Amino acid sequence: MSAGALQADVVCLASFNADLTCRVPRPPLRGETLMAHGFTVGPGGKGSNAAVACARQGAQVAVVARIGQDDFGRLALDVWAREGINTRAVTQAAGEPTGVAQIWVFDDGDNAIAVAPGAGLGLGARQVQAASDLISQAKLLMASNEVPLAAIEAGFALARQHGVTTLLNPAPARELPAALLAQCDVLTPNEHELRALAGLPDAASLDDCAQALLAQGVGAVVVTLGERGCSLHRPGQAAQALPGHTMRVIDTVGAGDTFTGALAAALARGLALPDALPWANAAAALSVTGQGAIAGMPTAPETARLMGR
Repeated sequence: MSAGALQADVVCLASFNADLTCRVPRPPLRGETLMAHGFTVGPGGKGSNAAVACARQGAQVAVVARIGQDDFGRLALDVWAREGINTRAVTQAAGEPTGVAQIWVFDDGDNAIAVAPGAGLGLGARQVQAASDLISQAKLLMASNEVPLAAIEAGFALARQHGVTTLLNPAPARELPAALLAQCDVLTPNEHELRALAGLPDAASLDDCAQALLAQGVGAVVVTLGERGCSLHRPGQAAQALPGHTMRVIDTVGAGDTFTGALAAALARGLALPDALPWANAAAALSVTGQGAIAGMPTAPETARLMGR
């Protein structure tokens, strides 16, 4: 699949899922049926969402992804084309379904999600290595845990060889090899993911958990805290907290992905990590004001206005 031969500032090892979203008052109880008051089908997937957020912040973005030759696969290609994202490293797998996410959005704006990755499970080291020209000339490579581990390992190894910054959003939470953590320049877990990765007692502080990961070679840990903002943890430095923005919440789906994508774009522009964080924090805040994973994702000028710049 080709969408031009231009290089990219940011390359994303991307998952794509069609989001099948129901709006319900609250989480259903086990065995209970609830009547929904809305249903939509739209683009999603943590990698694709982050790539869209990054592109809207002004970065030139390419995705390395695997989708099916079906209607949902065509949805992915249409979205990426509309956002100006390079898709020449995307594979369409015959006879395999594109990934699907079943999402409940509750009346308070929170959500629960189940993902069936479909063709995305086949994204592996060979396809990533075939995109080595894109990765080697990028400024930043990002991925999430929705992508198979072998693909992340291959991509981050390539990035390290060529001096490309690596950013990993470790969601959904799962155990990661120490060798991969040591190749992460920036890790962006939420509080739950941070604690799962650190493996420390529940009484441990966020900074204790972050320090445990820094001790394994992670360059910096940025903990996303929802409406409370985020915190930055680096070796040998005091933790820095950045408060959140008060917003009218419509839908929190995609907020974490927006944070990751906006952070990647700011870093690719050459901003230092402490200066990039306000951009990610503001973009994530704006994202909750729209319905669906990408509807509320802001442009760079919209983000700057919220920051008062």
